[in-house]
Amino acid sequence: RRAARVAGASCVRDAPPFRPRSCVVTPRPEGNAVPSPQSAVDLCEMIVRSELVGRSAMDEYLARLQANGTTPTDAAGLAAACVRDGVVTKFQAKLLLRGKWRNFFLAGKYKVMEHLGSGGMGTVYLCEHRHMRRRVAVKILPPDHQDPTQLQRFLREAQAVAMVDHPNIVRAFDIDREDGVHFLVMEYIDGVSLQHLVDASGPLPVERAINYAGQAACGLQHAHEQGLVHRDVKPSNLMLERSGVVKVLDLGLARIATRASDGLSRIRKPDSPDVRIVLGTADYLAPEQARSSTVDGRADIYSLGAAAFFLLTGRPPFDGGDAQEKLLRHQTEVPARADAVRPEVPAGVADVIARMLAKAPNGRPQTPARVVAELKPWLTEVPPPTPEEIPNQYTPHRDVDTQARHSTAAMVSKSSRALIMKTMAMVAGAEPVG
Repeated sequence: RRAARVAGASCVRDAPPFRPRSCVVTPRPEGNAVPSPQSAVDLCEMIVRSELVGRSAMDEYLARLQANGTTPTDAAGLAAACVRDGVVTKFQAKLLLRGKWRNFFLAGKYKVMEHLGSGGMGTVYLCEHRHMRRRVAVKILPPDHQDPTQLQRFLREAQAVAMVDHPNIVRAFDIDREDGVHFLVMEYIDGVSLQHLVDASGPLPVERAINYAGQAACGLQHAHEQGLVHRDVKPSNLMLERSGVVKVLDLGLARIATRASDGLSRIRKPDSPDVRIVLGTADYLAPEQARSSTVDGRADIYSLGAAAFFLLTGRPPFDGGDAQEKLLRHQTEVPARADAVRPEVPAGVADVIARMLAKAPNGRPQTPARVVAELKPWLTEVPPPTPEEIPNQYTPHRDVDTQARHSTAAMVSKSSRALIMKTMAMVAGAEPVG
């Protein structure tokens, strides 16, 4: 194969076409990689072979570098330039420099851009639709023959997300499988979790914490109306968009309330059948959820109360100790009041949170709408997060959706805030306090 000189602004003239292949960007056998590229010519050829960039587009980019007198000669230098100019992402460049040029496309249409995170329910990637250029979050379920319930939980999440359509819940677009790999295509949230926000900046201003808790309650109210119980409400599952909208995500543990227990809420380790695993997060788990899988929406209200406590104080209601100790404390101890930890929290707000954290489900507000109604006196419009709180991370100028959002950012943010307040007023109005 003859590759033209980079200095001549041309790349891989005679390379045969390469078709997109199944994409699971996880460590692969060495046979799927070639030697790491050393020169800019090597990397240029690899980029074109990967189909991340077309040949003509790559030639045009190299011509611009040459015209500016900044043409790198080594692979690392060209990779840095490509990342800087939005030709490839940091994640793509890292793999290419390791000689990995295959598997950048999932189902032939979703281009993998960045690795967003990993967890017990799979690995999430930022992807871009090959033709629509819309960015989405794709959760890929890794094959795991040791856990027979994992696929069931993954499919249940897809079913749960498909049942809801609300501005305060992350939307799902598609679910599919390819070569035995299951994946879920979801809305990409250009923002940060409330967990990250508090970890980075400390407890939130009181008005923002109340507003965000109210938004989450609106999303949970819609989920409950569809017969869904989330069962894992926590700050890391509450995402904040640039516009100021809070979205509930990760319905991987959601239970469809109209169904009998599916056996997935209280599972046993395959190698230790006598050890029961409680699904959920110990810092935010309702007392009854540690004892039984047959919980209802009031467990979510407890968890949201614990999350609101965290937003206001910077720590969960029961801090310190291991998971078992925390579960026990949720069942036996009364947490401190939010206004005792942070005096500027209004006593009325601390009262609402204390009721949400009642040990007995009957002692809590019975619906998320009731929570919004009880918080209504303190619900105010708040400004959107600052650029420092949500910095640009992933070359937004190449994404059509993000381009559009940024070009009308002020208008979108203002209309979103107005819609947020209107939605919370409607939800609160449906549950008058009395």
